Amino acid sequence: MKKPILVILAAGMGSRYGGLKQMDPMDEYGNALLDFSVYDAIRAGFEDVCFIIKHEIEHDFRTMVGDKLLKHINVRYAFQELDKLPEGIELPEGRTKPWGTTHAVLCAKEQIDAPFVVLNSDDFYGPQAFKTAFEFLAQHKDANEHAIICYKLSETLTDYGSVNRGVCSVSDGRLRDIHECIGIIKQDDSAVYTDADGKTVELPLDSSVSMNFWAFNMGIFGELERTFPTFIAEAIKINPLKCEDYLPEAVRRGMAADRLIVHACTTPDKWIGVTHKDDKLMVMREIQKLKDGGLYPEELWN
Repeated sequence: MKKPILVILAAGMGSRYGGLKQMDPMDEYGNALLDFSVYDAIRAGFEDVCFIIKHEIEHDFRTMVGDKLLKHINVRYAFQELDKLPEGIELPEGRTKPWGTTHAVLCAKEQIDAPFVVLNSDDFYGPQAFKTAFEFLAQHKDANEHAIICYKLSETLTDYGSVNRGVCSVSDGRLRDIHECIGIIKQDDSAVYTDADGKTVELPLDSSVSMNFWAFNMGIFGELERTFPTFIAEAIKINPLKCEDYLPEAVRRGMAADRLIVHACTTPDKWIGVTHKDDKLMVMREIQKLKDGGLYPEELWN
């Protein structure tokens, strides 16, 4: 049985951040947050990483990220391109926005020949999350049995603005649903967001939330191929320039049809991320604290 593959979503532009934050250095040695994810994955047992990027950033990405990792892990690339669509679906005129994380994973199918973990390039997840995901895939072999790594909401908030989080409904160790909450704002002892009806809703700080960290067996491809074409064909009719299909929604469709089993695995790690430009200085301070505490060497790759 092949070891799981680490798959990192790195094709997005980061509209709220204002640039290619997946390559933005977060320490004085030029390491981006995805460097810390790869480092933690190697420590957990991963031997292969696949970066999902766009052709237009390939040269810079290889130079700044991929090439320095070659001595430490096998590096693969997959490309999320706008015109890579299911048969019968045409690219809408004027479309420049990617089709979402479901599409990104489907674009990487040819590069993935083993169970895999998929996550964002611009989030710091912590070492325990990778160990938990690796061990899950080692123990669960059913093609349609998967896992989500859940965080406490309190460990995923920023002081510099609002965040979007998928709040997870969990029972008996299984994910039952994900509700996307937009514009969550941190308060003294709680968090709030405004729902679709304009009402302010309070969220408990110990709520389980998704940070788009998934552990998938190979059966997920059949599920995504089953539902993505229909979803996107209908979505194009409503919003041809901006519609996207996200992994949580694709997983929800599979769970609703009883085709997928998704375990909810928790991690005590604190998320660190750069949703907003003002987050960067805070993130750099937090990374340095982790180095000072011995969790990471001062220079990751030397």
